[in-house]
Amino acid sequence: MGVYNRGEDVAQVAFFGVYALQHRGQESAGIASADGHRIRNRTAMGLISQALGEDDLTDLPGHIAIAHTRYSTTGSNRIVNAQPIVASGPGIELALAHNGNVINAAELRAEMEGKGLRFSGTNDSEIIASLLANAPASDWEGRISYLMRRLSGAYSLTALTKDQLLGIRDPLGVRPLCVGRLNEGGWVIASESCALDHVGAEYVRDIEPGEAVAIDEQGLRTVKRPVENGRRASCIFENIYFARPDSVIDGRLMYTNRKRMGAELAKEHPADADMVIGVPDSATIAADGYAQMSGIPYGEGLMKNRYVGRTFIEPNQRFRDLGVRRKFNPLTEIIRGKRLVVVDDSIVRGTTTPHVVKLLRKAGASEVHLRITSPPIVSTCPFGVDMATREELIAANMSVEEIRREVGADSLGYLSVEGLTRAVERAEDNFCLGCFTGEYPIPVDIEMDKLVMEDPEPEDPEVEPD
Repeated sequence: MGVYNRGEDVAQVAFFGVYALQHRGQESAGIASADGHRIRNRTAMGLISQALGEDDLTDLPGHIAIAHTRYSTTGSNRIVNAQPIVASGPGIELALAHNGNVINAAELRAEMEGKGLRFSGTNDSEIIASLLANAPASDWEGRISYLMRRLSGAYSLTALTKDQLLGIRDPLGVRPLCVGRLNEGGWVIASESCALDHVGAEYVRDIEPGEAVAIDEQGLRTVKRPVENGRRASCIFENIYFARPDSVIDGRLMYTNRKRMGAELAKEHPADADMVIGVPDSATIAADGYAQMSGIPYGEGLMKNRYVGRTFIEPNQRFRDLGVRRKFNPLTEIIRGKRLVVVDDSIVRGTTTPHVVKLLRKAGASEVHLRITSPPIVSTCPFGVDMATREELIAANMSVEEIRREVGADSLGYLSVEGLTRAVERAEDNFCLGCFTGEYPIPVDIEMDKLVMEDPEPEDPEVEPD
């Protein structure tokens, strides 16, 4: 999230904007502000409401602010990796917030350390900030062009200096980034348009892949033109799961896309059933689409504890397992004796699904027909979705029939890649589909370790026996 509104202190606006983006990360949060003279920064672990209080916002004066909530894909879940990150170079100081994942970060870090630069954290975002601050150019077009030549991977960025706000999107456009107008002369940059709505800003447009914009007292201007006729590779998982349904990305409302996914799923995998339910909250819209297309009544069969969070983006498996056990409760009177179509957005590791099926059967469902609004996930994501290793992906190691038996469903159907792209009404070559196909828009190491830049744990000293 980024805000520029001359004459006002905007840290609170940034706070409420990034609060609307809490679904994108739950590990740490922070805000940096600038008042034309200096940059101030506050970061802390936990949810935004836990990490930042009124005193923090009071200590962040200025008409420019950026905010971040972290979901780690490179670097461990520690305060040293919380964002925004402040970096300095010849004649410049900046703060930066990053969504995405840079796949050549370790090589760039080694190169920069060889030149005498030092890093306090172990994430790729600090490398981006240092590259931008130390770019061999005197204007933003030159600095950002240099940055884009050096980086490989996904990066949507907000950054600020003491007197400017920047928004930068990588040439592939993997992660979303948009800009909106706030009041008369104010501007907002955000990962999703829902954040604009929450602060009363009007959505203007997406920042294009390969484009960078700068905002200062002269207003909004493009300082790096988008790549013309370049390869586009928006993450299809934004449409399926990550983005909020009330966000507009690449001109499409996510709610509409998810409802169409459910309709396509009903065409591809019909079922003889009494009721369609969705696994809340991410699949309820698709379930409604399935029900309308199939003619099977829609109902609610599971209640979700809204305070558990998103188990898919928990930092490790132990927390995912704990989250699943306290996440759902069945509506026994509604589903008892019913043949159910159960719509979910994806099966990644297979953590949640068997538990859901068991819950429904225990509550009296006579049949459970599982329908998934994504194709089978057979490969990891190097661009900012922590899908762990290929060995942990259930569809990479089992057939659809084996998965059906593993999760305990009566039938299992996945939406095809063709059905998915029909639902979002865009051609396949506009998206990164690597998690479904194993084919990526750029060469990648699919087994890249998110902790690659962490120092190894010291070994316990050997103790000689007496």
